[in-house]
Amino acid sequence: MDRTCGFLLRGAIQAVAPSGAARKSEGGFVGAYVGRRCMALTAVTALAALSACANGGGEAGAGAAGATGSKTIGVLLPLSGPNAALGSEMLAAARLAVTGSVSRAVGPQGHGAQGGAGNNPGVLQIDAHDTATTGGAAAAMQAALASGDGIILGPLTGADTGQISAMARQAGTPMLAFTSDVAQAQPGVWILGVTPEQQVDRLVSAAQAEGRRQFAAFLPDNPLGRALGEALSRSCQARGLAPAQIVYHATGADAITTGVATLSAYQSRVDAANGAASSASDALPPDLAAALNHPPGATSAVAAPKPLDGSDDTASSSGAQSTASGAVATPAATAPAELAAPPFDALLLGDTGLALKSTIDALAANKVTRDKVRIMGPGLWAAFAGKLGGLAGAWYAAPDPANRRAFVQAFLAQTHRTPKPLADLAYDAGALAGAVNTATGGAGYPIAELTRQQGFAGVDGVFALTPDGRTTRELAIFEVQTGGGSRLVSAASRRAAPAPGAS
Repeated sequence: MDRTCGFLLRGAIQAVAPSGAARKSEGGFVGAYVGRRCMALTAVTALAALSACANGGGEAGAGAAGATGSKTIGVLLPLSGPNAALGSEMLAAARLAVTGSVSRAVGPQGHGAQGGAGNNPGVLQIDAHDTATTGGAAAAMQAALASGDGIILGPLTGADTGQISAMARQAGTPMLAFTSDVAQAQPGVWILGVTPEQQVDRLVSAAQAEGRRQFAAFLPDNPLGRALGEALSRSCQARGLAPAQIVYHATGADAITTGVATLSAYQSRVDAANGAASSASDALPPDLAAALNHPPGATSAVAAPKPLDGSDDTASSSGAQSTASGAVATPAATAPAELAAPPFDALLLGDTGLALKSTIDALAANKVTRDKVRIMGPGLWAAFAGKLGGLAGAWYAAPDPANRRAFVQAFLAQTHRTPKPLADLAYDAGALAGAVNTATGGAGYPIAELTRQQGFAGVDGVFALTPDGRTTRELAIFEVQTGGGSRLVSAASRRAAPAPGAS
């Protein structure tokens, strides 16, 4: 096992079990005897989570980035103001990764920093700067560079990243930002957040593997929707699939209903089904065919779509209904027994909340059914999967929560609270910085080492940095269940994922 993986394994042990005398935090001793016992018991789990690190490490090649020999890691986060709680939690996670403790203090002789003497090129320390004070992210970045920090972890948002990325590049200091805004990715500035690009590419790959070939998207006309749509177009093109049909809709139930009808070619499918029924009736006696096609009280052969929840739609049963073309069709007493499939077999959605409820109803009304179409959505659905029973069979791509158990246990043991998902990114960034520092013997952060193909062991699985500033992650696929909730249907790979769209 090389030095990099050695660091990760020892760091896992230190993240769950104090070394030597009990460490002291800013407010006293960290944990009592029971806490230490719990941390020790979870050490095996932590080792298993970190063992996904690929063996071997790249040589520190030319083009080293960061201050050579620097023993400080700059962390830029909002430590005051409305996001102070989140910023402080992420800072604690970064400290846990680098020093083995959420405390500002670094243990004696390097213990708690990178594994102690012998294989430790020096004691790393966290140099934290508040991006929420006067001067914002730019002032925090200037302070970090003035301190000689060898690598920058943060800032939190895409806006802050855009404000200071040029400063990082000019200084030759690598920056690992916590945003998921792919527009901020560039050589030397990496985005660590789980991006729409990563999620969509994973979904397209899995859907293609089960035989899906015609992709479409019905998305909100907002930044997330646009990002999802662009990712779908790129992924389909990279995989040699037909261009995706993409509709961006305005807010409001009417716009959603009309948009789904248009995308699914509902009226054309109804007309085709009625035409087939008319052809079959030609063989019947004229009076019988007329009676079957126009029962008493019927005004059209087009049936009014039924809401997903099965309730009476009084507007549809007693009034007019808007079609995709804007024409008004009156309800009918009979409907075609079955419609043809829509002109796609995989559909990407991007809505949440009430807009998603309207979309679910519109899909049912326009006969977009799970037996013909694989519905897919963003990882945001994981937060409320219990309420998505109406989308049973739908997929979303996200990190597997099971992977972060060791980190949660270690963080909980030292802070007495459960970390938010964004804390995972801060821990990953800290672990990466420590691993590269160890691999290079403290000689800086070379691009070749930062972007090594085998990647790094992270809280949510293996991840890797690419030369263009993106981060690749292998995500799991979850399927929404009939009664709500979801189940894992495709586990994440234990190797670094290829860049989205790569063959």
